[in-house]
Amino acid sequence: MYKSFLILTSAALLLSCNGPEKEPDGPKPLAPNAMTYSIVASFPHDTSSYTQGLTFYKDEMYEGTGNWGESKLKKVDLITGKPLKQIALDKTYFGEGVTILNDTIYQLTYKEKKVFVYTLKDFRKVKEYDADYAEGWGLTTDGKNLIISTGSSDLLYYEPSTFKLLKTQTVTEAGSASFNINELEFINGFIYANQYQYPYILKIDPATGAVVAKADVTQLWERAKSIDPNVDVPNGIAYNDITKKIYITGKYWPELYEVQFSQ
Repeated sequence: MYKSFLILTSAALLLSCNGPEKEPDGPKPLAPNAMTYSIVASFPHDTSSYTQGLTFYKDEMYEGTGNWGESKLKKVDLITGKPLKQIALDKTYFGEGVTILNDTIYQLTYKEKKVFVYTLKDFRKVKEYDADYAEGWGLTTDGKNLIISTGSSDLLYYEPSTFKLLKTQTVTEAGSASFNINELEFINGFIYANQYQYPYILKIDPATGAVVAKADVTQLWERAKSIDPNVDVPNGIAYNDITKKIYITGKYWPELYEVQFSQ
C-alpha cells in the first residue's frame, strides 16, 4: 500500500508540474466565407470541348481543351460559342490549362511534362519548355509570373521567359492543406480555382495561400446536366479585365455563364 501511495503521489506531482496540455497559441485559422453568385447571362458552349483552360485577353476569349487525340487551343466567339481560330495538339499530348501574358500564349500538357508557347496572332508554336512536375493542371498569370496547379495543394510560380521555378505556395483551407486544385484565374488580386471533381470554386489569397472564400456551383452543374446528361465536372473560370465580367463553364458543358460573385 505504501508503494501504491508513492506511485499515486508521484503521478499527482507530475501532473501538477506539467499542467494540462495547452492548445497552440494564436487564433485558429478561419474557415472560408461562403461566396454566393448570381447568373447574369448564359452563352452557348461547345459540348465537344473537354475544357481545361479558359481565359480572356484584350476582350477576346481563349480556351484550351484536353484528352489525347482531341486537345485544342481555340479563340472562341463568346456570343455563339464557335471557334474563330483553332489548332489541334498532336495526338500524343493531352492539353491542360492556358493563359496569355504579353501577347504570348502558354499551354500546359497533362503527363507529358511540356509547356507550349505560341504567338497570339497566329497560334504559331515558338517554344516549348520541359516541366519539372508530375502533372500539369491549371495555369494563370498575375501579370508577371506563370502560376501552375498540379492537382495537389500547391501552386507553383514560374518565370515566363525561362520557366525557372521561383516559389511554391501551399493552398490551405481552415488551416489544412487543400487538394485537387485545378483550373485557375487571377482576378483582382486573388486566385480563383476549380476544385476537380467537386462543385467548388475557391478564392485564394496569393500572399498566404489561404482560401478566403468558397462558392458552391452545384446549381450550375445541375442546370448543365438538365440540358445535356453527358456533361462532366465544372472547369473553366475566365475574367475579362476590360468589361470586369467573370465567366465559368465545365467539361462538355452546353452553356457558359457570366456570373457575379458576392465577394
